[in-house]
Amino acid sequence: MKVSKKSDYALRALVTLAENYGSHLSIRVLSQENDIPKRFLEQIMLDLKNAHFVEGIPGRDGGYILSKPPSEISVGNLIRFFDGMIAPIGCVSQLHYESCSQEKKCKFRRIFLEIRNYSARLMDKLTLADLIKFSPVTEMEVLDSQYNFGGGI
Repeated sequence: MKVSKKSDYALRALVTLAENYGSHLSIRVLSQENDIPKRFLEQIMLDLKNAHFVEGIPGRDGGYILSKPPSEISVGNLIRFFDGMIAPIGCVSQLHYESCSQEKKCKFRRIFLEIRNYSARLMDKLTLADLIKFSPVTEMEVLDSQYNFGGGI
């Protein structure tokens, strides 16, 4: 599964709003702090507002604020909102199922179903409140030697 730029940028903005919960932040601040193109972020924030993830504060000093506490906004809901599915392949997706001629005899479909189920459970359980507690991932973690043969992971 690869998350779209829209989901990536939306998560960045929402995490920043969660870190500043109770305060509103301008598009300019959200854009600068998260290295997101301002025009793209404007569209994302409108989408998030229409989906009730955030509320808009009008005016010159306006901006956006979370519409619910960070503990009530799950990563899974956000990813599904922008990307539609969490499944790595279409034949194991519930919402965007794509049939395959090999379904009845496929030997690797099960692992993708397990990956889908694990990912969905993890992301549905994970909230913005959880994310703001995490420390950034280090380069050493990404390049961990136990995954040496997993180039492209």
